[in-house]
Amino acid sequence: PRLPDWPPPTHQHQRKPTSKTLSPDTTNHPASFFRPTEVASSPRPFLRPRTAASTPMSVASAPAAALRSSSGRRCGVGTGLNGGNKFLMMQRRDLVTKGVALSVCSSLLTSSNGAAAQALERLPFKADGYSFWTWRGRKIHYVEQGSGQPIVLIHGFGASAFHWRYNIPELAKKYKVYAVDLLGFGWSEKALVQYDATIWMEQVSDFLREVVQSPSVVVGNSLGGFTTLFAATEVPELVRGVVLLNSAGQFADPNAPPKAEEAAAAEEEVSALTRLIVKPLKEAFQRVVLGFLFWQAKQPARVEKVLKSVYKDPSNVDEYLISSITAPTADPNAGEVYYRLMSRFVANQSQYTLDKLLGKLTCPLLLLWGDLDPWVGPSKAARIHEFYANSTVVNLQAGHCPHDEAPEQFNAALLQWLASLEEEAGDQPAEPSLQVV
Repeated sequence: PRLPDWPPPTHQHQRKPTSKTLSPDTTNHPASFFRPTEVASSPRPFLRPRTAASTPMSVASAPAAALRSSSGRRCGVGTGLNGGNKFLMMQRRDLVTKGVALSVCSSLLTSSNGAAAQALERLPFKADGYSFWTWRGRKIHYVEQGSGQPIVLIHGFGASAFHWRYNIPELAKKYKVYAVDLLGFGWSEKALVQYDATIWMEQVSDFLREVVQSPSVVVGNSLGGFTTLFAATEVPELVRGVVLLNSAGQFADPNAPPKAEEAAAAEEEVSALTRLIVKPLKEAFQRVVLGFLFWQAKQPARVEKVLKSVYKDPSNVDEYLISSITAPTADPNAGEVYYRLMSRFVANQSQYTLDKLLGKLTCPLLLLWGDLDPWVGPSKAARIHEFYANSTVVNLQAGHCPHDEAPEQFNAALLQWLASLEEEAGDQPAEPSLQVV
């Protein structure tokens, strides 16, 4: 019996059959979608059995050249009943093989950032932490690796030194790297103090002075970025460069009445009714609400959900990362620290605006910005760059934490910028000791 190729096409109306191959679809996600494109194949002769190359298929089909064996002959083409059966078996096997290969390829492409991160060396997770430094009677956790010019890494809100897991080993190949936990976060002490923007600025400044003891490049993400910028303006002799990653902080509102906040604070202090009744009731209500929010925020499922909302590629939202965030919440003082942070620091951070801090900055500034951040978009980086002339912007296709979501890109961009700093300095050796002017 003949294979289904009847009636034969006439020479006058014979059309060139097509086969479908894969090409990247640049209109969609570049790592996970493909579109079929038509590729002309040679006309098949009269009554020649159809092959996988001459039959339009799904996106799993392959070009005709892929169906050739190593000897150059076409696979699966036969004559008669046995030849037809052999052809059908080979065609099915080829479709399965190509389908599996396509699935593997698509899977690898969609997890490109995750695969790149897995190829990098990762900082080992230690439940007891690494090194500790006593600051004002409080225990401060930090990681130290490598040798050379110092780099200090400052994490964001709710994170820790472990958030730099894919950056510390890579940067330590050429530099001396420190990653410090801010007071109240990570493996640092959950001190019951009044938290405001100045306390972390003072902590980082003293860390540079007492532990690092050499002018450093300071890198900060989110809240850590704001802290980094603040510290650089207060101790410029200890900072030779600042790197901000999707930094917290805001510019002053030009339409706001001058000293409105100070006037409101003075009025609140004078009012006995506010001091004796309104303020205690407000505080009690805040404690109930924030206590529930803290309980909810420390649940692993909630942490994972929030992280995936700010990571464009969630491949690196794994058990390591989630554990590094949830483990410190087991501290007995963690809930009270959360309350003080949310009720006081967040409400008062507007006292220190970005325009005031940038106006005092004197060192080079690098903005490594995740353009896909749903919280802090690229427009903020553009405004900082416009405000501060001695700045460089590098846009990364990542979310709020580009150093952990796209660590390979982040490391390369930071190392290139650091090399440019050394070139501008003329490869001069560092001063043996700090000179405060």
